[in-house]
Amino acid sequence: MTLPPDLSEAIERARPRLGSLASSISFFSTIGSTNDVASRLAAGGGHEGAVVIAETQTAGRGRRGRRWFSPPGSGLYVSLVLAPGRARLAPDRATALVTLAAGVALAEAIDTATGLRPEIKWPNDLLVGRRKVAGILAEGVAGSARPIASIVLGYGINVGATEFAPELGDRATSLEREVGRPVNRALLCAETLAAFATRYDDLLDGRFDAILDSWRDRAPRSRDARVTWNTPTGQQSGITAGIDDHGALLVRAGDRVERILGEVSWE
Repeated sequence: MTLPPDLSEAIERARPRLGSLASSISFFSTIGSTNDVASRLAAGGGHEGAVVIAETQTAGRGRRGRRWFSPPGSGLYVSLVLAPGRARLAPDRATALVTLAAGVALAEAIDTATGLRPEIKWPNDLLVGRRKVAGILAEGVAGSARPIASIVLGYGINVGATEFAPELGDRATSLEREVGRPVNRALLCAETLAAFATRYDDLLDGRFDAILDSWRDRAPRSRDARVTWNTPTGQQSGITAGIDDHGALLVRAGDRVERILGEVSWE
């Protein structure tokens, strides 16, 4: 479908800040998952910077296959095709930091568009007042020359003051609920793309400290918060002690520090 006029205008105004992003844009009124469409583009090769946007998703998902609530007209549902493996320095590290870079970019864009300053919760959620307002899902796409040739980065932002699914209870919120006024979704979309373009350049040029420093500044609970996680020998618990230079969560557990890459539960 053709981009709605307000979205087209907002993206064109932001075009000088988009760099290699938005090389192509696909828009759907209804789709299963923007990540699925972006993955098919990535598998075909040569689509770095492609953007997929949907008005609503019928099969949106988050980490571990969890459903992402995607009602029509009230959220922002976007996927990008990226190639962090072509980074000039440490491509494996650039790939590992994609989700953290996206978290910083979304937080910056929300701040610009609404004045809110969301908190980042490791590894992929944005919170306002401890309620989730946005989520990120990065998925690898295999290529013939590399095990992971491309990364599809999907994100969803709750924008409108909609009623959430009952199972979400009081764990979710939206930008409009928090600011008490309408939020321009087209402007927000353009700002997320522009902010991520800057952070993507940081990844490709090896400016990893710029991403990590900004992430740490926006993630206060990455230190001194209690978390639990499952291991083959049972559940473990500890106190967060920051993240390492590859984005893993560090947790103090007794006299040792654990490096966590999987799921944790926050208390």
